[in-house]
Amino acid sequence: MYFNSYIFILLFFPLAVAGYFVLNAFKKEKLATVYLIGMSLWFCGYQNLISLSVLLISIVVNYGIRTAMTRAKENGSEKIWLIAGISVNIAVLFCFKYYNFFAGNVNTLLGAELSLWQLILPLGISFYTFLQLSYLIDSYRGECPEHSFMEYVAYVSFFPKLIQGPIVGFSEFLPQMQSAARS
Repeated sequence: MYFNSYIFILLFFPLAVAGYFVLNAFKKEKLATVYLIGMSLWFCGYQNLISLSVLLISIVVNYGIRTAMTRAKENGSEKIWLIAGISVNIAVLFCFKYYNFFAGNVNTLLGAELSLWQLILPLGISFYTFLQLSYLIDSYRGECPEHSFMEYVAYVSFFPKLIQGPIVGFSEFLPQMQSAARS
């Protein structure tokens, strides 16, 4: 779905904005967050379900790594989880976005025969990968406020920023979302 498409302008965006603010007006903040997540996931999965699947798996894995990192602070091994999280995110980004470039250059320069992958590039993968990397690093530094899984999902999947940013830290995003819920 493109921001300048008819379906976005005439259907998706009015539904997203109206639904979110109406639910907040009736003091249904958690339901409004879930609604916003649903709309964001619809936005992501509109073109293909592969983009949506990769996003959801990435969210679950990164939140799990953050949870493990938080628990590991007791025994001082949280840095291992941070390194694992960074490695997983960079590996996923490499596989989807940069492998064919790398393999093609190796084939050309060295006469190798590395096969090229026919993968669909998931919508916004660079953005949400870097967003989640900043989240893991901020969590490691202790700069992320307490939050629920749903607030994290809303942070990563938020449709207005999903494909082009800017990358906003979780500690900046959460208060903005909470103040919008109070408005």
